[in-house]
Amino acid sequence: MNGDKRNRIYQKLQELDPHPTTELRYVNPFELLISVILSAQATDISVNKATANLYPVANTPAAILALGVAGLKPFVRTIGLYNNKAENIIKTCRILLEQHGGEVPRTRAALEALPGVGRKTANVVLNTAFGEATIAVDTHIFRVSNRTGIAKGKTPLEVEKRLLRVTPDEFKKDAHHWLILHGRYVCKARQPLCGACAIEPWCEYGRKIHQPGEST
Repeated sequence: MNGDKRNRIYQKLQELDPHPTTELRYVNPFELLISVILSAQATDISVNKATANLYPVANTPAAILALGVAGLKPFVRTIGLYNNKAENIIKTCRILLEQHGGEVPRTRAALEALPGVGRKTANVVLNTAFGEATIAVDTHIFRVSNRTGIAKGKTPLEVEKRLLRVTPDEFKKDAHHWLILHGRYVCKARQPLCGACAIEPWCEYGRKIHQPGEST
């Protein structure tokens, strides 16, 4: 895909959603960190339902650590892999208190050193909480990037690095949110809604799906 097509795609996504953000509900960087840890292999909706009960009770590292694993599990048991996630969250809270003064660190290395935090989670926190121009590649962004031709790659890391190279600086901070929302609601895995896609004119997907009566 050439630069002109990418620019048009990002311009259209920006026009449709000038100020995109995560669908996870949070009020501070710590809540975002915990929500992103919980969101691995889970939907944002399920995470929001769980944290709606958790955060009014405990939304600081000290408060969640005081719950302990046994006290945290009832709040997150509706989320996939909740046993491992609860243990990682308690370990993360302890590290935040012991090594970071109870604050969420603002460097990739420090974030990735936290239990349950990988590159994708670190990128989300750096971008959404701290405004850095990082691009977290999840399954939606990996699919959209490869399917449309915006940034092809065989692994999430390859796609991330290519997106960072080819995405114009003016769009880089919001690219993560635009692409994930587009993949979640339009460029779906099983049946992309090509006929309702605003960026379809510049998409290079070779097997576009149109409903009867729609132009191709």
